[in-house]
Amino acid sequence: METEILIYLCLAAFAAGFIDAVVGGGGLIQTPLALAFLPNIPVATVIGSLKVPAFSGTALATSQYLRKVKIDWKLLIFMALLAFISAFLGSQLLTVVSNEFMKPVLLFVLIVLAIYTIFKKDFGNAKEKKMPYHTAIINGCIASIAVGFYDGFIGPATGTFFILAFVTLLGMDFLKANANAKLINLATNAGSICLFLIKGKIIWAIALPMAVCNAAGGLVGAQLAIRKGNWFIRYLFIFILILSIGRFGYEVLVVDF
Repeated sequence: METEILIYLCLAAFAAGFIDAVVGGGGLIQTPLALAFLPNIPVATVIGSLKVPAFSGTALATSQYLRKVKIDWKLLIFMALLAFISAFLGSQLLTVVSNEFMKPVLLFVLIVLAIYTIFKKDFGNAKEKKMPYHTAIINGCIASIAVGFYDGFIGPATGTFFILAFVTLLGMDFLKANANAKLINLATNAGSICLFLIKGKIIWAIALPMAVCNAAGGLVGAQLAIRKGNWFIRYLFIFILILSIGRFGYEVLVVDF
């Protein structure tokens, strides 16, 4: 592989790590660029290789959030286990079935979520809402299974979907939702990496340099998000939703037709 292409991929990985650390959705930058720069490599192999930098960036960002945000470890570990299994199964499905049929559905969901987030001014900015613990467990399981499977099968904007789930289903503010999303996202990435390792779908010459750059971006992004707080995360969150709509809209309305 040419050095110039690897440099571009590493720059994309840094940007993806930064965005992902703040609000999720780094895959919206990293994935399409990697697929464009590596057209002769099977899609499953590209996606498998990208899971490694995604994991490293999320891990470093998570270490920053854990210093500032209180975590319910009992609930989170249970959710992480479910997310790991779901992502593993989603990645298994990706190796045998195309995920193209899901894109129109995701486009519609993203448009609805963007409208809701923009017009509900206090979404994610209000103080954390208390709810019965058994309700939190049920909602957390639903989010972990659904978004975990999505991460293994499709991938982009997984962190964004986790943040949405934690804000709406668990009553968290943006900062706490982001911290919890990072931890669960680590589990989904690990599940996918295990599957792609078994299948031999990771190119380490690409994955490792991108992992270093993604981790650096994750460190910078997490520190900025913690310093700026909920309002900064909210506006970047809306930006990522719009970017997601643009990407899926292009693929559904232009590429597929």
